[in-house]
Amino acid sequence: MKILITGASGLIGSKLNSFLTEKGHIVIPFRLRSNSNENELLQVLDVQAVDAIINLTGQSVASRWTKEKMDEIRASRLESTKILCQALAKTSHRPRVLIGASAIGYYGNRGSEILDEKSAKGAGFLADLASDWEQIENEANSLGIRVVNLRIGVVLSKDGGALGKMLLPFELGAGGAIGNGKQYMSWVDIDDVVGAINHALSNTSIAGPVNAVAPYPVTNKEFTKMLGKVLKRPTLLPIPSFGLRMLFGSMADELLIGGQKVIPSKLQASDYKFEYGDLESSLRHVLDKA
Repeated sequence: MKILITGASGLIGSKLNSFLTEKGHIVIPFRLRSNSNENELLQVLDVQAVDAIINLTGQSVASRWTKEKMDEIRASRLESTKILCQALAKTSHRPRVLIGASAIGYYGNRGSEILDEKSAKGAGFLADLASDWEQIENEANSLGIRVVNLRIGVVLSKDGGALGKMLLPFELGAGGAIGNGKQYMSWVDIDDVVGAINHALSNTSIAGPVNAVAPYPVTNKEFTKMLGKVLKRPTLLPIPSFGLRMLFGSMADELLIGGQKVIPSKLQASDYKFEYGDLESSLRHVLDKA
């Protein structure tokens, strides 16, 4: 297949680029931004006649949320995706599938409620962002393009993301649970994010929202304990909620103190086989700890 990837240099995109290339696909990276030139993208689509698009564009949400930063985060996803969909409406060679990277933030902070793709939207900045992003991507449905909204959980990789930021304090023995540690973390191995995308590319029955999370979510306390076990380090220093709120503002409540217990119903129903379905095997894999 000819596959255009936006955000191909990011944490997921770079891994996906290598994986798909090794599988024999032709990967076409495109730098899509909120101020991208629609005609430039349209020219690429017309000339390359791609079979699929994987939209991974967007600024990281892991920063202090000022109003300006939140506006930047929204624009990096929404405005760039509008440009993409406008170009898709004009191209003479429409792809068969558009896979967009949404997030489980769609569900908001829901405690221990079990959430699948049929669960209602939650409240908060991330929930609104994910919902608006998916709504724009879904406009491609009217063009005869199959759309997959991949709601990605906490990605485990030593090269970046949440785990990448946690490693140093944990390796120094200064890691610990966040707040009371009862909030759920719906995590996923980086290889299974790539695997889920590849699965969605070839499985034409998959459409709409798809939770890209491992089958067994854990509490933050359980995650902390397992990470300490794999690293062979103590995890005795809890991180107080008030300190996180001082550092990160409302981002702390949505990304760190709050949580979701999400299950991958659609992936399981479509017979996707997780490479790393349990937390210990995933952490040992991404951290090279046999």
